[in-house]
Amino acid sequence: MLIPKLFPKILFLSVALIQTGWATPYTYVLPPDDVGVVGQVESERALDNDTLLDVARRHGLGFEEMINANPKVDIWVPGVGTPLELPTRHVLPDAPREGIVINLPEMRLYYYPKPKQNEVPTVVTYPVSVGRMDWRTPLGLTSVVSKVTNPTWTPPETIRKEHAMKGDILPSVVPAGEDNPLGLFALRLGVQGYLIHGTDKPWGIGMRVTHGCMRLYPEDIETLFKVVPVGTPVRLINQPFKVGWLAGVLYLQIFPPLEEDRGQLIEANVLVKLISNALEGRKRYHIDSEAIQRATNEIRLTDPDDQHGFPIPIPVATELQ
Repeated sequence: MLIPKLFPKILFLSVALIQTGWATPYTYVLPPDDVGVVGQVESERALDNDTLLDVARRHGLGFEEMINANPKVDIWVPGVGTPLELPTRHVLPDAPREGIVINLPEMRLYYYPKPKQNEVPTVVTYPVSVGRMDWRTPLGLTSVVSKVTNPTWTPPETIRKEHAMKGDILPSVVPAGEDNPLGLFALRLGVQGYLIHGTDKPWGIGMRVTHGCMRLYPEDIETLFKVVPVGTPVRLINQPFKVGWLAGVLYLQIFPPLEEDRGQLIEANVLVKLISNALEGRKRYHIDSEAIQRATNEIRLTDPDDQHGFPIPIPVATELQ
């Protein structure tokens, strides 16, 4: 549990990071190991000619998490002055806090840079696009094996045939440049054929639309590319449900499970077990059974298109003193 006296220190460190120019809108002071939540929920009113995609990009958010946080708002014409929820609070993944961690259902990347002497440990997070169901992004541990500026793209024959069926004839090699699907920067991974790269279609960030690679907004991959060294470990994980403690409150964050996993997760009662494990060792607590039931009902929806999840973490339990 985070001791209340620690809050002023974290606030001070956050301000210090911003003042020294270290921080980006996606950078947070890394909390102690027993604290699993970073960021604050924010809101904004739509501007003239805004779409939800415009607002998402301004705040380092992806397409799916933005529309899931605002399910009743028109994606393309939200309307001037419409209040919008910004899911800018994140429960950290249940994974080692080192290198790069990419949570596929969340479609979000977490980078834990190794702090230099006297530097404050931080975590940086960006939205990503991941592989479609028929072109799954692989799970497991790999690493960054090389960094490529202005990459060319040699599409596999399978992808060329897929595009040809739609009337889009791809060359055998797509030259480097802003129109290249890989963008201007790419991190090659130890899994052959898979990269973390930019894109020429930024409106697709935060969607399951790739052939297995992970795409970032052009400005995000440029920033990440500069600071990630070769050899950085990369963990590709599958955690649609995440829990984390903050100041004696247990928060739950839910993203629609990958389509191929939904039945298995529901049958195994993964959500209930996850919350039970988080409460283990805590003597007195209050459980918000109504919130847990709403979350359970959400993931039991038979139509994935109806699922909105809870991209903004919700409190499900409070530790009692």
